[in-house]
Amino acid sequence: MTDLAGAVWRTSSRSNDQGLCVEVADNLVDTVGVVAVRDSKNPAGPALAVSPPGWTAFVDAIRVGRFRV
Repeated sequence: MTDLAGAVWRTSSRSNDQGLCVEVADNLVDTVGVVAVRDSKNPAGPALAVSPPGWTAFVDAIRVGRFRV
């Protein structure tokens, strides 16, 4: 299990006011080696720990429209 105790969570500036967003902690890359992601509606719930290259690939895929609702 990855220790996320030092995570500094932020919500995207593009998030809407309906609470349908995620929070990201990217301050852990140098210390723990992961980018953490969690549901903003359930901050005490589970979080995903993603490798920095995996996070970059995910964000890039979103930017080019690979994921659509």
